[in-house]
Amino acid sequence: MYIVENKKKQGNKIYTSTLLVKSYREGNKVKHKTISNLSSWPKELIEEFRLLLKGGKVRKLEDIKFKQGKSCGAIIVIKEICKRLGITKAVGETKEGKLAILMIMARILTQKSRLHIAETWSKEEAIEEVLKIKQFREDDLYETLDWISERQEKIEEVFLYDVTSSYLGGEKNELGEYGHNRDGKKGKKQIVIGLMTDSEGDPVSIEVFKGNTQDSKTVINQLKKLRERFGVKRVVFVGDRGMIKKAQIEAINELTWNYITAITKPQIEKLISEGIIQMEMFEDKLVEVEEKGIRYIMRRNPQRAKEIEKNRSSRIDYIIKQVKERNAYLLEHKKASVEISLKNMNKEIEKRGLREVIKIEIKSNQLEYNIDKKALDNLSQLDGCYVIKTDVPNLDKEIIHERYKDLNNVEQAFKTIKTAVEEIRPIFVRKEARTRGHVFICMLAYKVIRYAWERLKDLGLTQDFIFKTLDKIQYHTYLPEGVCTQDSIKVIPAELLEHQQMIIDRLQIKLPKTL
Repeated sequence: MYIVENKKKQGNKIYTSTLLVKSYREGNKVKHKTISNLSSWPKELIEEFRLLLKGGKVRKLEDIKFKQGKSCGAIIVIKEICKRLGITKAVGETKEGKLAILMIMARILTQKSRLHIAETWSKEEAIEEVLKIKQFREDDLYETLDWISERQEKIEEVFLYDVTSSYLGGEKNELGEYGHNRDGKKGKKQIVIGLMTDSEGDPVSIEVFKGNTQDSKTVINQLKKLRERFGVKRVVFVGDRGMIKKAQIEAINELTWNYITAITKPQIEKLISEGIIQMEMFEDKLVEVEEKGIRYIMRRNPQRAKEIEKNRSSRIDYIIKQVKERNAYLLEHKKASVEISLKNMNKEIEKRGLREVIKIEIKSNQLEYNIDKKALDNLSQLDGCYVIKTDVPNLDKEIIHERYKDLNNVEQAFKTIKTAVEEIRPIFVRKEARTRGHVFICMLAYKVIRYAWERLKDLGLTQDFIFKTLDKIQYHTYLPEGVCTQDSIKVIPAELLEHQQMIIDRLQIKLPKTL
């Protein structure tokens, strides 16, 4: 962006115009666009502004009216990342496409309602200048959720898969049902969300199911999606315990694909009882056994074993402490019922999964506990032990082990979407299409967050701080005295805070000088 002076002669008079011009490329051609007519500006101020555009300091700033503008740094960065990730190309340059990008920005920066975005947040952000959206209403945003839900299949383009749930803010959502609530929100309806990522943890696809859908029931949908929508010829499908069961394995085998999963503790105990594996095989290093074409890769994680033992010991100590406190209470209150105390203690034991380990009985109007050492040994013998089950042939067990561990990438995605930067929950939409659109926007927003985080995580900054500090970058509006408001210039500060500049540089994004 630069200032040019044009001279035009008419008769005996020479007319001079001073214009603020922007150069841009259209195909292989370089074109120019007039941003503002500065002809009414005093000459000395034009020179000062020319210096300002070049990154210099204005010497007579008091001659130019200056006011703080809207926030622009974060949305410029998010817009550029969306372009790099192909999201902008996928949603297009229509108004709906621009509003979809806007909602990705809002999901990262504010996490508020569509009404708040339209009536409040939009007044604080340079949306018109950056996205070229002049006006929009709350209803436009809801209609965009419908629009993007209809086009989700075209926008989504192996594969790690996991499931979570998210509770709802009301009772009328068309997909809302009561089910296994992972958010700890009893009495709240929910939806179930299935997220598929590639081996690096980058989101590939997301789908919403009714809130009472079992985890394993969602897998078939994902297999169909991979074959029919993505045209995948062969894939290794990685899923956690309880995700890939007999029916899912049969469906994967029908596609002549392979799977990697883990088995439950009862399944491990069954393999031991059948003599297929032995306890001695659980070591710090990976050990493999093959039975009828199925490979079992096992290991004992000593660190995890210590954590489990410590947790169980703390639960046992808690029960013992409670027994002593209840006995003290019974001694002080002669009319208190020891039977009720026993009943309450058994509930505490059941709640903490210690029913087989601790037994309590009544003796002389007191509670007496007994720890079953044998039961405790049986319970702890598999501490830190896990078994990976797969039918993938000719692949090193170390690689299979690493692919299963990659499921942590999906868990990290859920953590970011649900409880960290985005805060997807609770969800305040009712219609099925808008629920799916909202969740899809959250997935796209996570792709943006993950892109930035992979390049910035070694700076020692949190994800939340990165976007909040960028959002504090505001443009300055310059308006010389006697100049029309429409001829004002919006300039982004040439000097940023040190950490803001560090983020911009690391992302290799160049902020424009003016808007």
